[in-house]
Amino acid sequence: MITSNLEYLIPELMDVVRLFPEAESLEIEHETETCGFLYRNRFRIGVREYGYEFFPEGFAEEKSLVKRYAKLSLYELLRERFGRDLPWGSLTGIRPTRLAYAQLEQGEDFTKLFRQLRVSEENIELVRRVIAGQKGVYERREGNCDLYVSLPFCPTKCVYCSFVTAPIEKTRRYVEDYLAALEREIEAAKPLIKRLRSVYIGGGTPFVLEPVQLERVLKAVSPFVGGKEFTVEAGRADVFTREKLQLCKDYGVTRLCINAQSFSDKTLERIGRKHTARQVEEAFEMAAPFGFTVNCDLIAGLTDESEEEFCASVDKAIALSPENITVHTLCLKKGARLKEETQSLAEGQLSGMIAYSRKALTAAGYEPYYLYRQKYMAGSHENVGWTKKGFASVYNIDVMEESADNLAVGANAIGKRVFLHEGRIERLASPKDIVTYLAKTEKLIEERAKLFG
Repeated sequence: MITSNLEYLIPELMDVVRLFPEAESLEIEHETETCGFLYRNRFRIGVREYGYEFFPEGFAEEKSLVKRYAKLSLYELLRERFGRDLPWGSLTGIRPTRLAYAQLEQGEDFTKLFRQLRVSEENIELVRRVIAGQKGVYERREGNCDLYVSLPFCPTKCVYCSFVTAPIEKTRRYVEDYLAALEREIEAAKPLIKRLRSVYIGGGTPFVLEPVQLERVLKAVSPFVGGKEFTVEAGRADVFTREKLQLCKDYGVTRLCINAQSFSDKTLERIGRKHTARQVEEAFEMAAPFGFTVNCDLIAGLTDESEEEFCASVDKAIALSPENITVHTLCLKKGARLKEETQSLAEGQLSGMIAYSRKALTAAGYEPYYLYRQKYMAGSHENVGWTKKGFASVYNIDVMEESADNLAVGANAIGKRVFLHEGRIERLASPKDIVTYLAKTEKLIEERAKLFG
């Protein structure tokens, strides 16, 4: 529990506490004050008192500076108390690169600030490489927009998944009504899009639909595409067919995601997958003749998976040679079965897994081009997208940097209107539950027209 003389700081300070699971049982009292350019924070835990003082490094508004140095002070206290440094220091935000860009846009060297916030040198270099990897794609321009289409249907539900999905056999009765609602949303979205950058059909597992159903979605979206990047998150190997791949090709899809997660059969079984590693390889083989840019997802820290097994999965993904490889860190998400069964994730061998993936992917010619973090991530690590030269995903960069509008349709979709000149973002979230979404479709269309119109 935390108390503070500034109530708005309590959630910020709790984010730091969660970085150190041992600290969640502590009673912490906090006071902060500013004296000119000096930021002073005091803490009390039991009978012990701690004090920290910092002068600001880098640019930010006053309230942001108060938050920054309160969090840094608490981080310093906890790292000293528990004898442990964390790879991102006191940074708890989802998008470290956003902070780096903000500093660069003010003519500041972001590395000075990141060092003050105790970010590791390895991660400072990672941010520098990501910014370099975004050159030629990253763009902040009013009116830029990406279209996201949600298909929340899956063969089974994985233990780490927080989406409101159920096995397709339990949700199949909603598919036709859902597709009709989606078609209405997509049609209504046409006049709202000013300058389209990319289209992304995600899930769920879009390829779990029957070919005729998948075609309805592709056909509804195809008028938007016009040669732009068009991604389908095809998903799991056990639902791949040549017919579905051909449909994607016919309707202008340029990028395909094959979500391997692991190339260990034991791991796949433990997380609730109903396919083998060999079937993932077969999905790659099946997709190869169609010429898509391919992304392969891996997750570090999956249930009981050893460092050796994860590193073998990295090697296998590299051998399959997709243009993009995304390395996620396991995260405890609300609504996931894993979250219900586990309160925190141990560091375990994660640092070794992450270090190996960076070294191996770099050696194979991949460069990091986007990264983001989430709360409750194991080991306080991150998710990183890696790309071969010239294949960075427009959609991923726009979404992670929040540099363009995101017009999102379907259940569990979160649209964002980015007001670049005002420095603010407005969000429109669709219901997660399919039945609730179907009942609210027309209202969502109206609300979206007001937000994006």
